[in-house]
Amino acid sequence: MTKNNKDAYEEDKKPVKKSSASKSSGGKAPGKKLSKKEQAKKTRRRIILFIVEIFILLIMVMILYITLSGEKAGKVDLDYEDIIINDTVKKAEETTMKGYRNIALFGVDSTTGALSKNTRSDCIMIASINQDTGDCKLVSVYRDTYLNLSNDTYNKCNAAYAKGGAEMAISMLNMNLDMNITDFVTVGFAGLSDTIDALGGVYIDVDDNEMTHLNSYQLTMADNLKRDYTPLRETGYILLDGLQATGYCRVRYGGGDDFRRTERQREVLSAVADQARKATPTALTQIANNVFSEVYTSLDLTEIVEVLTHVTDYNISETAGFPTEEYRTTGTVGSKGSCVIPVDLEENVKWLHQFLFDDYEYEPSSTVKECSQKIAADTSGAR
Repeated sequence: MTKNNKDAYEEDKKPVKKSSASKSSGGKAPGKKLSKKEQAKKTRRRIILFIVEIFILLIMVMILYITLSGEKAGKVDLDYEDIIINDTVKKAEETTMKGYRNIALFGVDSTTGALSKNTRSDCIMIASINQDTGDCKLVSVYRDTYLNLSNDTYNKCNAAYAKGGAEMAISMLNMNLDMNITDFVTVGFAGLSDTIDALGGVYIDVDDNEMTHLNSYQLTMADNLKRDYTPLRETGYILLDGLQATGYCRVRYGGGDDFRRTERQREVLSAVADQARKATPTALTQIANNVFSEVYTSLDLTEIVEVLTHVTDYNISETAGFPTEEYRTTGTVGSKGSCVIPVDLEENVKWLHQFLFDDYEYEPSSTVKECSQKIAADTSGAR
């Protein structure tokens, strides 16, 4: 330190005597110019104050971000004690079902964001992931299937979501199918459409008799969602945007009824998986953050992002519908209307466990057997 700098340093440490004028006028006499040392001190105070204000602002922004994320995110904590899992299934978790993760996927007929309940789940799927191989199998449960809603009342299975939300719908699947599902993802029209758009669209083989119905559904959804749409004007294996693909999922005419429609839904989901495997982890993370507010799920966003970073490790190997064609029929069941009837629920459950878990010797639980007998009694006149 030079002599001049040292003298200035020592001078700065000396207390400044305040005149009576300075006491009465906030530290300086009216009209008196500040010395260089006072100006420097005042500048330092302003810099420190500015830094403190920025720091406080950053904290406020962080708190706001966390708060808004909590409000927008579709995360729900399920009461797992209220979810039904049949007793024999708990044993299977340590044997034939060991190493598999089963998640319920619900698509609700909603354009207004009503995802929790009071709306029927038009799309019901089970995604079963073999965590050792990465293979994923999808099973659509036909929405009009006559089943126990998990409260010993029998109706079309999509009524469970409307009455009791995801918890009741999951319990319905577990009770009737001997499953052990505790996680779910629910999406409406907007969430599915935006996800597909974020991935750049999906490639689907559209038939001539599907195009008119696809456009009709597009028009309805675009009106409800207050957004533009692009009418489809060609068929074949083509790239569909989000609204077009969602409209394709809803088509149930042109042959095959709801059975064919669920095939379309699984086809679109498989195409979404194909596109996701082509995207970078960074892009997938951004997509998850953007559309998370449009889904309702028991999964954490961090957990979803973690799965997405390993999306190339997963493969949708097979898809099917429940009840299986060999053990189902259709008919009118009293006031419940036209239903898909599992002719023998026991046999259907045996088939399901063979399809999902390669278990060829599965013995359904006593609960499934009771449900099977009740369904047979209720629908005997409908076949």
